[in-house]
Amino acid sequence: MAIRKDSNGRPQISQVQPEAAITGGELYIRGKGLTNVTNADRPRVTIGDVAAPVVIGSNSLVIVKVPEGASAGELVVGNGKQLSDAWVCDIGIQIAENLHPVTSPAVDSMGNIYTTFSGSRGQKVPVAVYRIDLNFNVTPFVNDMMNATAIAVGRDGYIYISSRFDGMVYQVSPNGNMSVFVEGMGVATGLAFDDDNNLYVGDRSGTIFKISPNRQIFVFATIEPSISAYHLAWGPDQNLYVSGPTTSSFDSIYRVAHNGDVDTFYRGLGRPQGMAFDAEGNLYSAASYMGRKGVVKITPDRDVKLFVSGPGIVGLAFSPSRAMIVATTNAIFRVDVGLRGLRIP
Repeated sequence: MAIRKDSNGRPQISQVQPEAAITGGELYIRGKGLTNVTNADRPRVTIGDVAAPVVIGSNSLVIVKVPEGASAGELVVGNGKQLSDAWVCDIGIQIAENLHPVTSPAVDSMGNIYTTFSGSRGQKVPVAVYRIDLNFNVTPFVNDMMNATAIAVGRDGYIYISSRFDGMVYQVSPNGNMSVFVEGMGVATGLAFDDDNNLYVGDRSGTIFKISPNRQIFVFATIEPSISAYHLAWGPDQNLYVSGPTTSSFDSIYRVAHNGDVDTFYRGLGRPQGMAFDAEGNLYSAASYMGRKGVVKITPDRDVKLFVSGPGIVGLAFSPSRAMIVATTNAIFRVDVGLRGLRIP
């Protein structure tokens, strides 16, 4: 959206970054005339019909926090005299709360979302995994599991769930019948399937296991231990991508080749966690970048930018309807970004 040359005192928006946000995220609004310099009036920003708290306000830059109740709609800046033209922005809608995800949700081919109430280590919770249907109804899916951690949907339509408590990966049918798929996975965290239906399991002590479709177990790769979890995603280049947050603000996302060789795909993120690829081969990771928290987009050429702004994000997934499903430490949001996920019809 270009700045108009003849504004007659109206604030002019030239850019809003990042492209999307959830409640609590920060939007950087750039332009001119965003404040009333003469009277030093503080700018007023609304998203839809909800006022957004202003963090910083100047003539060319305004930073606001996305307030509760804001929805995808029009962002408008007022400088005390006049209002800007509206800027359409993608604001995530909260579709579930009072949860405890510790990594990415999973989405099946019908668009149902699966997410956890993981709990602290050794904590027995009434419901371990919830299912959110297309009408955003939240219902219990798995009850009898300790510390449900990562979730992946298999080609067979079954839901696979790791437990960092007992080191098992469970197989759950669409109607909720559960059985043990494999055990002995250490502190089992991240899960990902490759295109040949092999399942990869991250043990946060440093081992990545590969489980064949007939349940043979191999040690696939060894990486330095993580303080919390491994998060896995299978890439379009047939490599496994692994993040493991540490106490550093300069963490890496690793890439593991088919023979188990490990290299660093990108270094420079703060606490990278759950990941997903879009159909164009871009990698998205819950992380912070240059001090800003949210979902980071990394292109195949390793260009990096913040894509979704928001606090406490631990993972994400794409839905068949081209929305991004974002998990925070206690809620699930739907952000209508219009992107098709990798391997999603």
